[in-house]
Amino acid sequence: MASDMAEAIRQLIFEKGISEDLVLKTIEDALLAAYKKRYGTAENAIVRFTENYENVEILAKRIIVEDVEDPVLEISIEEARELVDDAEPGDLLEIPIDPKEFDLQEVMLAKQTTRQSLREISRDTLYAEFHAKLGEIIIGYYQREKNGNIFVDLGKIEGFFPKKFQSPRESYQPGERIKALIAEVSKNGPQIVLSRTHPEFVQKILELEVPEVYDKTVEVFKIVREPGYRTKISVYSRKDDVDPVGACVGLKGIRIQNIIRELEGEKIDVLKYEADPRRFIKNALSPADVREVYILDEARHTALAVVDESQLSVAIGKQGLNVRLANRLCDWNIDVKTEDQFRELDLSSEARRAASSLFGDDEEEILRLDELPGADEGATAALASSGIEMIEDFLSRSDEELAAIEGLSAEGVDGLRRIIEENVEVIEENAEDDIYEGEEAEAEIYECPECHFEVTPDMTNCPQCGVALSFEYEDEDADGQES
Repeated sequence: MASDMAEAIRQLIFEKGISEDLVLKTIEDALLAAYKKRYGTAENAIVRFTENYENVEILAKRIIVEDVEDPVLEISIEEARELVDDAEPGDLLEIPIDPKEFDLQEVMLAKQTTRQSLREISRDTLYAEFHAKLGEIIIGYYQREKNGNIFVDLGKIEGFFPKKFQSPRESYQPGERIKALIAEVSKNGPQIVLSRTHPEFVQKILELEVPEVYDKTVEVFKIVREPGYRTKISVYSRKDDVDPVGACVGLKGIRIQNIIRELEGEKIDVLKYEADPRRFIKNALSPADVREVYILDEARHTALAVVDESQLSVAIGKQGLNVRLANRLCDWNIDVKTEDQFRELDLSSEARRAASSLFGDDEEEILRLDELPGADEGATAALASSGIEMIEDFLSRSDEELAAIEGLSAEGVDGLRRIIEENVEVIEENAEDDIYEGEEAEAEIYECPECHFEVTPDMTNCPQCGVALSFEYEDEDADGQES
């Protein structure tokens, strides 16, 4: 039956994953350290293991001499011949050392040194092994839980599965199988930190389910997640004949469904990466149908996505989740508006022209005087110096007000009005009366019965004498005469 030492050595080799040579070297070094403490030197000592590691012995190499001067390194001819009959002076003998020659302190030192060395070797070996697997998927089993953190049996070592790296959709029971990503490996322990919330976890699952991703035919540009709720994956292919999105989704969606099941029902959007930010943003807001994307500030990465009213809530997502993930995926600050909301924004003339093109208008909306085609620059400059830059402000001023502006001639005013009439559709609004077929509604004028001051139907008292006013209307008959 194998000795305890043999069993311990086998355990270190096969269970701890430590190499055979390293284990034997560690034990050898510990025994040589004990020998040195006992005899002052270990230069002449040899450690030898028996077959199957059932035993280990220490041998001292000593030279046969006539007169012994150093008993540690030499042996007399008489003592040598007691061990070997034909021993001669000058020969080298390997003499077994009786373990009883070592005192308790030396034995304890050897054991302590061996244990410490083997612990360090085991730690370093495990660290190297799992550090090489950093970012890979590993399978373990639920062992115990403390404060929401789960300890997972990984075979050679215990993994640490912190609560913050657990999906809110998932729950675990003792003994349950857990597939997770090796997110961190620290030398202290070593400690193996597991995660199911990292985007890299989805990447590895994708590689397992989609051969085209594994062999790099389809490449993942970026993955962003709100663990337990939604994941967005942008993919592309360098081969024109390969549909990257179709490859990830699979026939009848079977591949993506396998990934969704692994993530316990988390929603996944797979979309095509585009170098053009407008097209990429449009794809990133999936599943919403985006009409158009307008770049507001390319340097600051701000953009505006225009959607139909029915698509607004889809594009934004519950509590802003969809647009928030799209922002992270594209690295752009995306605002989502409907067509009506976009038209109401206070944008520059350039943005206004872009807005017209977004909605398919044939003509651009002109708001400023200096945007009028063929406008006299001197006239527009004179008006601008008086604070009149918008067409609406110009049309609201009377001839007297315009004539008083320095540098503005009557010909310049007439020219601007003519250009406005030719290029701009002017709609006049009245808060109380409707305008029909482009004709202005004229207010009726009456006289006060007391002082004959001009009054209108909207007055309840005469502004001059204060008498109460009342207006009555008579119906007209079919011939248009008062009845």
